[in-house]
Amino acid sequence: MSAKDAVVKDRRNPLKTARGLGSSQSGVTHWWTQRTTAAALVLLGAWFVIIVLSLLHADYATARAAVAKPWNALLLIAFVLTMFWHAVLGLQVVIEDYVHTRWKEVALLVAIKFLAVLGALASVLAVLRIALTP
Repeated sequence: MSAKDAVVKDRRNPLKTARGLGSSQSGVTHWWTQRTTAAALVLLGAWFVIIVLSLLHADYATARAAVAKPWNALLLIAFVLTMFWHAVLGLQVVIEDYVHTRWKEVALLVAIKFLAVLGALASVLAVLRIALTP
């Protein structure tokens, strides 16, 4: 391979070549994870809408009994965790694209992940409390 062929095949920005920066290889994983969580949310969201519509005119005891069923509790926990995970992935992309001050970007990313973990834990605890309380 000649030097000319090597230059043609190297599509990186010359500044990246000089700094030794290349692809970090994490973009594809992030993209696939976001698409996978989106597909899971379509299925889990359809189940959630069906459950909510079936409990539309139900009383508290009936709704609690429906959430306490093992499959419903499991699917509700999966829905909540997938929803928070997908939200973090989407907000991360928005922040990385539109926040240009590094300390603000890091602070927002940490805050979003902290709030998502807190919300997910609170949601899972609520579902487990309903499902495991006689």
